[in-house]
Amino acid sequence: MELSRMTWKKAKEAIPKAEVALLPVGSTEQHGPHLPLGTDWLVAQEIARRASRAGGWLLLPTVPVGVSEHHRQFWGTLWVPPGVLRDYVVGIARALASHGLSRLVFVNGHGGNTPALEEAARVLRREGIYAYLYVWWRAIPEVIAEMTEDEGSHAGEVETSVVLAVEGGLVDQGGYAEAVGEGAPKWGRMVHGVSLGLDTLDFSRSGATGDPRGATREKGERLLRAAAARLNEFCQWLSSQPEDALAPKPHLD
Repeated sequence: MELSRMTWKKAKEAIPKAEVALLPVGSTEQHGPHLPLGTDWLVAQEIARRASRAGGWLLLPTVPVGVSEHHRQFWGTLWVPPGVLRDYVVGIARALASHGLSRLVFVNGHGGNTPALEEAARVLRREGIYAYLYVWWRAIPEVIAEMTEDEGSHAGEVETSVVLAVEGGLVDQGGYAEAVGEGAPKWGRMVHGVSLGLDTLDFSRSGATGDPRGATREKGERLLRAAAARLNEFCQWLSSQPEDALAPKPHLD
């Protein structure tokens, strides 16, 4: 059930039945020389869409720009401050709650968004709006571990595989060599236990981490299926909970 494709009269019928809404949140940022700037929102949207179809949850319009200033030296990257993203999704959730739907999941496709979305969920909970953060790669670590030993978390084998499955024509496989040769094996650079990677360019000239050369559409499809299934399972749990189980606890006696 995609809200943006409904008339307001159809939305009037659909919203009370939905029980849980899904808000895909991603980014528009560099993903090396081989993946599109929209990687994170494209993947988050696809996972949310699949879960929506499986469980009948309400799919909200995707938020395509997130907290990505650390990629700013790479052309085309867009970003907003963390507080702007927090307030924006809080506003969306409040608007949804005004129509009677107060349970939703932030389906996050970009790690940089995580602190802002967690803060938004805390703010909303105090208002009786129950939002939860789903970070797809954190939800299926066992599936990822079975497929690859690549430690690259940005434009490596995992992300490249899922984009091949979502919209393979957007992947420039001719950029793989540069991604590896000018990239980094994993995120960040540590010196005496301190991370110096405040910006991606501090450790990766190509913008990529890891090795995309082992990516396949089949791996990506498996990852998408697993992530959507896990999200659907969480939504089923969320829809079954009584409100007092979700509400903040009172002060201790």
